[in-house]
Amino acid sequence: MAVTQIPVTVKGAEQLKEELLRLRSVDRPWVIQAIAEARAQGDLSENAEYEAAKERQSFIEGRIAEVEAKLSNAMIIDPSTLHADGRCVFGSTVRIEDLDSGSIITYQIVGDDEADIKNGKISVSSPISRGLIGKSEGDVAEVMAPGGVKEYEILEVQYI
Repeated sequence: MAVTQIPVTVKGAEQLKEELLRLRSVDRPWVIQAIAEARAQGDLSENAEYEAAKERQSFIEGRIAEVEAKLSNAMIIDPSTLHADGRCVFGSTVRIEDLDSGSIITYQIVGDDEADIKNGKISVSSPISRGLIGKSEGDVAEVMAPGGVKEYEILEVQYI
């Protein structure tokens, strides 16, 4: 079975590494201590603290495995090194105009784990990203939205 590489920006990879470090050095030791303290209370069959700590441990171990897998399959892309001749690509920052409302929005196209619409970061797998990828300044991207097709004019593409 071929391993699929997951695109991630340099900043996104750093965030995953920081999360992994926190999970291993803070969360895991804390939950191990919580389990030990709950065990010390005696009868485990009716010990809610023990059950909660075991559940938390399971979550932490699962998340560690998930983050490790993402990092091992990550294709880290530095947007500042891209040479895409003005086209929208993964990692690019795109300023667009909604042709219906006239509003101007700036988005960076990032990996699924990095997406944060409040901070202008949209997932590469989102409908708007799929509509923008491959387009250049001056092009109009059509995006299928829940309310129908929306059109966006690409005003600027940056690789920062």
